[in-house]
Amino acid sequence: MNISELARKLRVPTEELRSKLPELGFDIGGKAIKIPDRDVGRIQYAWQEMKKRQYLQKKMEDQKARLERKEKVKTGDAEHILLPPMITVRDFAAALNLPIAKVMQELMRSGILASLNERIDFASASIVAEDLGFIAEPMGETKKEDDSGAHRLADVMGLEQKEDLVPRAPVIVVMGHVDHGKTMLLDTIRKTRVIDTEAGGITQHIGAYQAVRNGRALTFIDTPGHEAFTVMRSRGAKVADIAILVVAADDGIQPQTREVIDIIKAAQLPFIVAINKIDKPEANVEKIKGQLAEFSIVPEDWGGTTICVPISAKANTNIDQLLDMLLLVADMEKERLVANPNRKAIGTTIESHVDKGQGPVATVLVQTGTLRVGDTLGLRGANYGRVRAMKSFDGKDIKEAPPSTPVKILGFKEAPSVGDILEVPESADSLEKLRLQPSKRSGVEELTVKHAQKTEDDAESEEKKVMLNIVVKADMLGSLEALLGMLEKIDNPYVGIDIVSKGLGNVTDADVLSAEAANAVVFGFNVKTMPMAAELAREKGIAIEEHAVIYRLFESVVARLKKLLPDEKVYTELGTAEVLALFKKTDKGQIVGCKVRKGTLKPGATIRVLRGGQVIGEGRLEALQSGKSSVSDVLAGQECGLSFLGKTKMEVGDTLEVYKEELQARTLAVEGAK
Repeated sequence: MNISELARKLRVPTEELRSKLPELGFDIGGKAIKIPDRDVGRIQYAWQEMKKRQYLQKKMEDQKARLERKEKVKTGDAEHILLPPMITVRDFAAALNLPIAKVMQELMRSGILASLNERIDFASASIVAEDLGFIAEPMGETKKEDDSGAHRLADVMGLEQKEDLVPRAPVIVVMGHVDHGKTMLLDTIRKTRVIDTEAGGITQHIGAYQAVRNGRALTFIDTPGHEAFTVMRSRGAKVADIAILVVAADDGIQPQTREVIDIIKAAQLPFIVAINKIDKPEANVEKIKGQLAEFSIVPEDWGGTTICVPISAKANTNIDQLLDMLLLVADMEKERLVANPNRKAIGTTIESHVDKGQGPVATVLVQTGTLRVGDTLGLRGANYGRVRAMKSFDGKDIKEAPPSTPVKILGFKEAPSVGDILEVPESADSLEKLRLQPSKRSGVEELTVKHAQKTEDDAESEEKKVMLNIVVKADMLGSLEALLGMLEKIDNPYVGIDIVSKGLGNVTDADVLSAEAANAVVFGFNVKTMPMAAELAREKGIAIEEHAVIYRLFESVVARLKKLLPDEKVYTELGTAEVLALFKKTDKGQIVGCKVRKGTLKPGATIRVLRGGQVIGEGRLEALQSGKSSVSDVLAGQECGLSFLGKTKMEVGDTLEVYKEELQARTLAVEGAK
């Protein structure tokens, strides 16, 4: 056979084959054109064995280099690099100062198929960077919320003349960990059973209520306590004057309690600590005070400045004392607790939804001025409707609402977003018609813009992930916003969520058809599935989940995502041994005697055979024997018999490296999900 023909079969240049043949033990001469037919088969076998050894050698070097890099990252000795939220593969390789081919190979190993100019997100890039021996840190500015409305409110409050200001009721926000008794406390104050309407005893919406003590009004805002409601809870802090931090005497400081403390401190709110559930046998008030002191909240009786009131909301213990303390704090803050009731009203949206019979409805806390029936409502320069009717917190119709009064307003053209600043203009003609303001969306539309419209960067990054498509329906805008905020916390390079549709109200057949088109799951919060939609879902095989507690819905989404996570290949070095004797050959390998030099040998692991520092083959460790007994492992310094499965022929003096390469399920750790 011509040497050029053999080179074509082996897919190698002719000159390279000619130069390698002497190394393989075939000396055909430097000028030879033909190879004896008897040598062709042997050359092909030898060439395959050489390529196999080269592959195994490279595999070993890559595995060991990978372990070294991971160790450096773990100890913090690795090089730190700054990466933007999105980066192309080409720029990523340049940032790492590594060949593009190596970076792309590592991306593929992590299950990310991306071309040179495709973008990957920071989460994906940081994981790949760690595998390559770098510690990635985010760079770039964080997006700031649109706070123009808040600035407008501050300007209005700051421009008031002192002679026009009169005292107003303090706005008190009740905050704390889930199930520490916030709603029960308000329930006791209001003497109404509001807690019975909340699923699982957990407040799903922000509610605003008023109570009277010693002839003075107090406005309370109840905020959900579970960590999923961070957005809603911090918004409650922005409109409040005083905070009540509720801590259960039997449970102590919890993760959400710490978060609430941070929110209160950031908002610079004066606050009182209510140590609740003191009626329980396991209650320990002094222990709670000690935990509070760790967060620089020192009680008055410990020599500090923080008022701590031990209470039992359930047993109505010390509630009057708590209200007296609130009035005391209000007296200390009386210079701030003023407003001008004679001006046009301005206030903050506390809750918003679309009612089937009443249309768009919102709960607004009037912060200055007096709101009256018939007033025009402006938001960001657009006419959002007119006050057709107002109801107080207890459902009574009212004609006007002075400062610090929470009111339910009917008459909106569209539901505003929770947190929007509504203002009654001096002239209704100065407002533009809402339909002429396509950029000024509100309610679900604004959430759609904020959460659903993907940028090109997001879309490109998500193409590389396994996506869970979902349809979300909720009863209230605040709940929908909180739910979408929770889902945004899920940031994983391998799986993600695509919200194909969202809205307020019950699950309809249109939602089922949307889910069918996108192969999605329908999630409903505090809503029902219409009979026709349920029947259609059964026909189409669409899953519909209804939840009354918001974090149960969140955990269900996370559970579905966990099932989509691809497994990770984990490589572990077990030990090394030296071949001391050759006992016998078997049908599938051979049995040798060896001494363990380092680590541990275990059956089922992979054996890498080295001779003279070079890898010559791989196989499987089938069994171990010590004396005449089979053993499950052999430690360093011990001798044993080893059954090897593989084609490699071992020799005395060969080094055996034993390692394990297995698929391990990845974990999906998401804040707020168990």
